[in-house]
Amino acid sequence: MADETEGAEGEGTEGKKKLSGKRMIIFIVIPLVLLLLIGGAGAAYFLGVFGGKKVEEPKPEPPKVTVFHDLPDILVNLNATGRQASYLKLKVALEHQEPLSTPKLNELMPRVIDNFQVYLRELRPDDLVGSAGLYRLKEELLIRVNQAVAPIRINDVLFKEMLIQ
Repeated sequence: MADETEGAEGEGTEGKKKLSGKRMIIFIVIPLVLLLLIGGAGAAYFLGVFGGKKVEEPKPEPPKVTVFHDLPDILVNLNATGRQASYLKLKVALEHQEPLSTPKLNELMPRVIDNFQVYLRELRPDDLVGSAGLYRLKEELLIRVNQAVAPIRINDVLFKEMLIQ
């Protein structure tokens, strides 16, 4: 009988181990698996795997067209201190990126020419010496033309010809 009781005890402990293993699977492993599945499905939904919000890529802007607008020749006498008169002959082109604004720019051209004439007549021949002088002249003309044709935006003033006599 001792053998039977030992066998019964041995079977009893083995049965309990199997039961506790089953319980461990039921109470710990299965909820963890379900939690991972639900969490993964939620993450996949928010990342757009299931047809959630699709983020559209911004469309590239079409390249801007550069337009050059030639001004009529400008001839002014410079502010010279001596008896000898100095003259400046200037051919200029305006660069902008609004092709539809060319008719409006033509309407405002008298104002642009007037602003250029008033500024250029006050220059001395020494003001135009060297590349620094030309750069200052270019910047001043750009400021004045943008004031004259606002709201149209002129990007650059390009010298086509410049003669100082």
